Amino acid sequence: MKNLKSLGKALVRSGVITAEQLREALEDQDGKSLARAIADKGFASEQEVTKALADASGLTFVDLSRYEIDPNAATLLSEEIARKYTVIPVKMVGKKLIVAVADPSNVLALDDLKIITQMDIEPVVATETDILSAIGQYSSMEKEVEELANFEDEAEEASASAAQVVEEVEREDAPIVKLVNVILSEAVRARAADVHIEPQERDIRIRYRIDGVLHDIMRSPKSAQLGMITRLKILANLDIAEKRLPQDGRFSLVVDNRPVDFRIATLPTIHGEKVVLRILEKESIMIPLESLGFLPESLETFKKSLMKPYGAIFVTGPTGSGKTTTLYAALNLVNSVEKNIITVEDPVEYRLAGCNQVQVNPKAGLTFAAALRSILRNDPDIVMIGEIRDRETALIAVESALTGHLVLSTLHTNDAPSAITRLTEMEIEPFLTASALDCIVAQRLARRLCDKCKEPYKPDKDFLKSVGYEDEDIEKIDVLYRARGCDYCSNTGYRGRTGVYEVMLLTEDIKALTIERASTDEIKKAALQHGMKTLRQAGLAKARTGETSVEEVLRVIV
Repeated sequence: MKNLKSLGKALVRSGVITAEQLREALEDQDGKSLARAIADKGFASEQEVTKALADASGLTFVDLSRYEIDPNAATLLSEEIARKYTVIPVKMVGKKLIVAVADPSNVLALDDLKIITQMDIEPVVATETDILSAIGQYSSMEKEVEELANFEDEAEEASASAAQVVEEVEREDAPIVKLVNVILSEAVRARAADVHIEPQERDIRIRYRIDGVLHDIMRSPKSAQLGMITRLKILANLDIAEKRLPQDGRFSLVVDNRPVDFRIATLPTIHGEKVVLRILEKESIMIPLESLGFLPESLETFKKSLMKPYGAIFVTGPTGSGKTTTLYAALNLVNSVEKNIITVEDPVEYRLAGCNQVQVNPKAGLTFAAALRSILRNDPDIVMIGEIRDRETALIAVESALTGHLVLSTLHTNDAPSAITRLTEMEIEPFLTASALDCIVAQRLARRLCDKCKEPYKPDKDFLKSVGYEDEDIEKIDVLYRARGCDYCSNTGYRGRTGVYEVMLLTEDIKALTIERASTDEIKKAALQHGMKTLRQAGLAKARTGETSVEEVLRVIV
């Protein structure tokens, strides 16, 4: 690897700085990286210089502010060693450790790291500022875990009184409080949708769900179990003494100067209470319909239904398929001062300005059905029901749509045509369903291919036919894209998610079939004849444009 002076000359040759500027920066370097010294002088930005140094060294530049660092790798080095060499491990691949370095010319540091970690070192280049920031974040996690390891053993925890535990977890400087804060803040920074805290036989497993897939993040000492769960319960105002029954609640924290809501659910297991936290960021729900992933013709159909003054629109799909996001995006579109919008939810996940939101409370007798009966006496124009779970709620929703209200709600079905059958199974008269329902949307979430590393390939025609492409499309497809993996996407090949939608309008033919109690297959056939795109077809269309891969479509859509 080239030495520092030759790298500096490379910067001059590339035009990033002048020879005189290089000389000044080297003279005043004073222990800083060359990029930081140049940036401090104002000759060029730190990132600009670091990228040029990476190119001159033949190494990859990574932007740590947008890189998902593996905490298990980051905590392999002590804070002292990491700061001494200005390095941070970012990922483990087998016996290879990928390490972000600020100075690519420091060969001795890499040799020392190889000896310390007993792993092969693969350097990548990052700015000194980003490395030091990452060291601060992950060393704090390591410190809290180390403190907890000595905090109390399992026997002491079991015998600790509730009062002692509560007193400990209410101290902001307590190790357990710091650890919980680190786990939650890092989850937000990693774009996680959920945090799973899972007691095991000998330790606690922490996992984040990122882009729909769970990732192991860290293991915490078993001795932290009671304190960690108690801290979360206190934040959410749950009963800390109740460990035999599931509980749920919510709380808010400020992470990186922005408010974040957390929805918490506990579940008793054989090793203790498992906790799942859903992360709810207000910005994530303010997505316009156009950005959710609808195909143009499907979006047009959905919007036309939303603009009608009455009728029912149902969004269907499994848990975690993005139904709530779609409903809120729809409400944002129709929300205006002229409309009285009332929602009934369990729980209210996001606060929408201008909407009257009601959270059900079964213990107090405020069920979906009870809330809906009152809502209809409050002169609503638009009613949003979080989920139709029983016949009574379904019947009130259908009757509301028939009496001049626009009703939005969700159902758990695999596709759009199945929603009609589901309502019939709930003993809703088919003639009511046919009269009230206007549009049904089925959806899934598919991971987006990483724009920085997605790989083009020429697909085999037999393969295209086997996955569901039509003959006329097969002739036009010259290239598809697949996941490869890079530093930006943490070697998954994917970053972010997009919706895949099936939009079925209830035409006269479909209404007639509904009244006749036709099968789901017959309804689906009629919908296809009227131009509906199935989930599989919508997903394959996205794969064709390179937004996702065929493999991902097959993963999320049967």
